Amino acid sequence: MTDPQTIAALTRRIENLEAANAVRNVQMRYMFLCDTPLPEYGVKDDAERIDRIMELFAEEAVWEGVGEYYDGQFGRAEGKAAVRKHFEGFWGGKQDPALILNCHYVTSEQIHVAEDGQTATGQWVHMQPWLFSDGKALLRSSRLFNAFRKCEDGAWRYTRNRTENVFVAPLPATWASDYPSKSVLMKP
Repeated sequence: MTDPQTIAALTRRIENLEAANAVRNVQMRYMFLCDTPLPEYGVKDDAERIDRIMELFAEEAVWEGVGEYYDGQFGRAEGKAAVRKHFEGFWGGKQDPALILNCHYVTSEQIHVAEDGQTATGQWVHMQPWLFSDGKALLRSSRLFNAFRKCEDGAWRYTRNRTENVFVAPLPATWASDYPSKSVLMKP
């Protein structure tokens, strides 16, 4: 079991597992940072939230909503500056009604690491309840088909974040009665 071919094959398998785990961590961190209230302790405002989200994107990244429901709602942002502008449009100012609760639940994971171990794609389905300050509530589900690359600093980042609507369903205004105004989960 110590011949060079076996060691090389085992090394590739370990690198593939590490790459898939790194991709998963990028995807889950993104979802975590998009939750409201933001569970990341110590983030003082949405500008800092956006800064942390942008750490997950490569310079050439594309963020896009596709399909009949998301084409017009989200559109396509090409390049890191345009992706930042997309998030600033979502979190950049006070909105009325305000989004007071949003949490991403993710499932159906499929991660495919390329042979060279430098790029990968991932697919997920997520559901997220939304609750607004005026009492309006909905449940949204989307499919994700994202692409990643291992950057020069060794970190994995998005090169594409693509989402397509599965459904949006209204929820009764009273579906959630007890929820925090801010998160202290990560407080030391």
